[in-house]
Amino acid sequence: MPHNKIAKEKIYDIAIIGGGINGVGIAVDAAGRGLSVFLCEQDDLASHTSSASSKLIHGGLRYLEHKEFRLVKEALAEREVLLKKAPHIIKPMRFIMPHRPHLRPAWLIRTGLFFYDYLGKREKLLGSNHVYFKADSPLNAAITRGFEYSDCRVDDARLVVLNAVHAREKGAQIVTRTRCLTAQQKQTYWQLMLQDQQGQYQIRAKVLVNAAGPWVAQFIQEKLKLKSPYGIRLIQGSHIIVPKLYPQKNAFIMQNDDRRIVFAIPYLTKYTLIGTTDREYQGDPAQVKITLQEIDYLLQVSNAHFKKQLTRQEIVHTFAGVRPLCDDESDNPSVITRDYTLALSKVEAEQAPLLSVFGGKLTTYRKLAESAMQQLKPFFTHLPLSWTAYEALPGGENISSIEQLVIEIKNQVADTPEDLAHRWADNYGSRIWAILGTINSVAQLGQDFGHGLYALEVDYLCQQEWAVTSQDILWRRSKLGLNFSDDEVAVLDRYLNSYHRGAAKEVN
Repeated sequence: MPHNKIAKEKIYDIAIIGGGINGVGIAVDAAGRGLSVFLCEQDDLASHTSSASSKLIHGGLRYLEHKEFRLVKEALAEREVLLKKAPHIIKPMRFIMPHRPHLRPAWLIRTGLFFYDYLGKREKLLGSNHVYFKADSPLNAAITRGFEYSDCRVDDARLVVLNAVHAREKGAQIVTRTRCLTAQQKQTYWQLMLQDQQGQYQIRAKVLVNAAGPWVAQFIQEKLKLKSPYGIRLIQGSHIIVPKLYPQKNAFIMQNDDRRIVFAIPYLTKYTLIGTTDREYQGDPAQVKITLQEIDYLLQVSNAHFKKQLTRQEIVHTFAGVRPLCDDESDNPSVITRDYTLALSKVEAEQAPLLSVFGGKLTTYRKLAESAMQQLKPFFTHLPLSWTAYEALPGGENISSIEQLVIEIKNQVADTPEDLAHRWADNYGSRIWAILGTINSVAQLGQDFGHGLYALEVDYLCQQEWAVTSQDILWRRSKLGLNFSDDEVAVLDRYLNSYHRGAAKEVN
């Protein structure tokens, strides 16, 4: 965002640090209630924790073992809310848990699934049941029965981006690749010194929200020169992607001997996603990478369950992230609470407040944002009621079904390949018409970068979704990264460099 388009003289109601799911969730909620909002992200949207998840909207079946009933109930209810808000990027999925009696008795699993079925309101999702495996099962022959229940899969990075788009459409100012250097309390407002590629500038805001994720405590200590009210535990979660392990469309939830669980989830039609791990992480959150020990752990869990045996050679991609969990002094990383904690600074009269977000999970981001607004309500008179449960995210409006949208796309662009029409429908929902306009043939889509990516879509992502680099487009906006060769990426990079040089000249 060019400096000359940022209202530096005004005092924003809220300034938010962090463009992950919690930051953009708070931004859209606040902007929709009529507050002026500024959000800055030091890298790309969803470039860290929020794009390194298991791609699930789920209640968290295993959290019941740790008696986190409030969190599970909230998450279960949110599945239905988010399904309505974003039916293009969130889809129901059946999960099968193979029964391994030496790990958990059947009665315990049935009890957990009973709570799972009835703790939260279900409208679209089916309940749980017992299943028996036949000879065609992908599981090892020794595994003969299990349990089945419902949760949802999600494109996590697009969930973040679409919330950012929604926030902008409600009036929020969203800037990426912009670092907050300092933030100082000036009695009734905060003064932030920011830096982007053009240089440094200042903004002011009545309230500062610290949604910096893994950097939440570091931001308080280093940028604000204050003491963090809570410690943060960085818990690494890593995943591997392999060629499709089984033909079925359901996911598997696998119990391991250490009492942890690992998911095997269908991914992008041709692959299976396996994860996640739980290990303490001490390094720079921006540099987290999967370890060989984690790779071997995930392979071991998969091989203990599936007929198809995997080695390191089958792995086509890995990714890792850190979950910034509020330190509850648990000895075992797997049992640290996944619930969120909102810390409102104890401010004197007339001093600008600080709200910091510790922990949280993808599924409950919207409720976290509502809780944040409730905490900030005393600072804004006549704040409207919560509203985000009832309004679709961009692209989720006016969709009867994804299948019908695919038909409509192919009716307009008759030579669209089936897989491309499906990707457009899944990625953009009803916003695909903002990309296609009146185009009626693939030849009109512009330069072909391969694998169904054309210049028209790339231009849209740069103009409307803050995309700058090939990484932004291939891994966080389209999930096409697994298909692109180094040479194809280089061609896209050259195009993007030319595009952004041209855009910069137009602004100047």
